[in-house]
Amino acid sequence: MELKKGDWVMHCAHGLGQVIGMDEQANNGKTVIYYMVQLTDLTIWVPADENLSTRLRFPSSKREFQKVLSILSTKAEALPTDRRQRTLQLQETLRDGRTESLCRVIRDLQAVRGTKTWSEYDSALLKRAEKTLVGEWSYVQSITAREAEAQLSQSLSSK
Repeated sequence: MELKKGDWVMHCAHGLGQVIGMDEQANNGKTVIYYMVQLTDLTIWVPADENLSTRLRFPSSKREFQKVLSILSTKAEALPTDRRQRTLQLQETLRDGRTESLCRVIRDLQAVRGTKTWSEYDSALLKRAEKTLVGEWSYVQSITAREAEAQLSQSLSSK
């Protein structure tokens, strides 16, 4: 994955950001390129190593994004009733950073919210996943975050 200054990217944990610079740094005797990515309220340094593709990706195209959004209105998959097992499973799902995974986690957690005991971990995971999806949604559709949030709510309520 070749990135350049000005590219918009999706970080697997922090969501939408823009590459604002690159720097070479020595680390354990090896020179590694780091991408400086500016997020809404945070700047992170991401190493351009063998794990780069699991940390950063380009935002989806409009067509890909619309296709993946249909997941939000499909039947939720059952999640473990144990809070810790559920959190681990959902974190593992989110690890790849894909839009599809975000949609699955949001859909499944929304279903849990209505039927099972809701934990602070569920709430934090849902908030993070929704923030990431809304960031990509607003970028891909060229709309405000508020409009993307409204469309997300509408998609979830149309089940």
